[in-house]
Amino acid sequence: MRIISGKFRRKQINPPKNFRARPTTDIAKESLFNVIENNFSIDEISVLDLFSGTGSISFEFASRECADITSIELNYHHFSFIKKTIDELNIANQIQAVKTNTFVYLKTCKRKFDIIFADPPYDLEGIEKIPEMVFGKELINSDGWLIVEHSEGTNLSNHPNFWMQKKYGKVNFSFFK
Repeated sequence: MRIISGKFRRKQINPPKNFRARPTTDIAKESLFNVIENNFSIDEISVLDLFSGTGSISFEFASRECADITSIELNYHHFSFIKKTIDELNIANQIQAVKTNTFVYLKTCKRKFDIIFADPPYDLEGIEKIPEMVFGKELINSDGWLIVEHSEGTNLSNHPNFWMQKKYGKVNFSFFK
């Protein structure tokens, strides 16, 4: 896994071999960030990264100078890897890593974000609840987006805030605003 752009461009981040997370592919990540950068000034936004896994998305935002990133991960080994990488990159001032269940976090969250990115396990039961919870709790700023990464077998287009879907290989992103 590598960071695509920004101050850590081309930096390899290598999770342990027994890591169970599925990082977003480089092609999908690069395409996603092209869409984001055409609509937001990354250095001026707040980001919530749900189901962070390897932390790849959080690190990409940090590399591109985002100063307000909250990274949520439940798995102890994944969370530890994220914390270790934050320390190695010296970006603790940009990323707050929280070890908790995403659904619990969404129920108790009291702040709003410009971008909420969710990359749950593709076989997660209840993936369709993510947009419901985010918009039900009004966790997105008025011009903000929710982006959910999912398999092609998942259809989230029935949600009233659904905006568009982008597909890059086997990676699908549903955008909500």
